[in-house]
Amino acid sequence: MRNIKKCIALNRKKEDKKMISRFCFLVFVLFLFGSSSNAIPESEVKSICIKTQNPPFCVTLLSSNPNATIAELTQTTIDIARTNVSNAITLIKKLIDESEKNPKAKGHYKACLDHFGEDGALGDVDYTQELLKKGDFKGVNVAAASITDDVEDCISGESPTDPAFDDHSSLPSYAIVIESVVSVLLVLSKHLGH
Repeated sequence: MRNIKKCIALNRKKEDKKMISRFCFLVFVLFLFGSSSNAIPESEVKSICIKTQNPPFCVTLLSSNPNATIAELTQTTIDIARTNVSNAITLIKKLIDESEKNPKAKGHYKACLDHFGEDGALGDVDYTQELLKKGDFKGVNVAAASITDDVEDCISGESPTDPAFDDHSSLPSYAIVIESVVSVLLVLSKHLGH
């Protein structure tokens, strides 16, 4: 969380605007495909979103599919998390290639690739999906929290004594979006089975 102010400033970059546009498009597409007779009321969406780290983001995400159930919204949120983690991995690979002449940057991005990859955030997203299918809603919450831990380990370092890498790329902004999505997922998982 140390880098939030810096990351918010980075959100204004052109590349970040493209990422946000892709996210909005994805939300719109998911809106077109969703429907159910057991939809959650708007008041419940607001009560869920107030518990997240970015309530307006959450309301946009959950309101994009007004006919969805909690389970369907959870599935949609997992799908969005997977897409955003995959996009971050693509960016990290590009950053590794671009940092050939900067060993410190290259080392940082290689470590981030581990934190975001199959043994990190992407693996945790897949495990979250698996637990949702099994109906293990407490497990969904624990696995989703691991996604945030992986992202934070990349951005801030694995321990509080690690100095944070001074990252001027758009990766910290990707991290903020992923953490916002996971924040929604954490709250939704607590509502599952109620």
